[in-house]
Amino acid sequence: MAEHCGPNEVIFRLSRRRRSVPRARMLAQGVLLGWGVDQVAVEEVGLVLSELVTNALRVRAPADRQVGVRIVRLEEDGLLRLEVSDAGSGNPQVRLPGDDEMSGRGLLLVEAMAQRWGVQARAHGIGKTVWAELKAPDALPAPCVKEVAAVTVQAGQCVRLWGSWRTIRSVRSEQYPSGDLAVVLGLDDGPALRLPAAEPLFVRDAGLN
Repeated sequence: MAEHCGPNEVIFRLSRRRRSVPRARMLAQGVLLGWGVDQVAVEEVGLVLSELVTNALRVRAPADRQVGVRIVRLEEDGLLRLEVSDAGSGNPQVRLPGDDEMSGRGLLLVEAMAQRWGVQARAHGIGKTVWAELKAPDALPAPCVKEVAAVTVQAGQCVRLWGSWRTIRSVRSEQYPSGDLAVVLGLDDGPALRLPAAEPLFVRDAGLN
């Protein structure tokens, strides 16, 4: 689950599984679109973040050690800073793989797309943090966006669905035939939406642009 530390910062943690790479991109996309970042920058951030998370998952570390991700909007500089932390030792190095090698180009992509990037030791605990900064000059002041389970949303909030913000008009719960809890959201437009109670959603208060 994402932890929003303020209007310009979000932190989330990922398990050491392959599916964490697309999950990182999904979470970042939700945050950046909420900040008003244009689609081109969103896609560039997604690519760089995917490479950083992929590298973090490849290092040798205990299976129960998570990968930490921090995204910060540096408004004065017009930049987005990505930080990916892992419990592994050593520093990643840019290398030039041969034409027949199928991997090893991740940091080349990061170096090409980022304004700058680097590695630093974690302030607390073992491991390191790899960071990169990308341009995002058109980002808007962000409303308070948070990721919550569907069962906790309330009428009057806005929820991000299908690439746009929708206002929640009503919330009720019911059971699936299996007995699991479902949440039914009445929206400002279109049919009601039924979701598993634990489904993660990005929400914000109504009335924010």
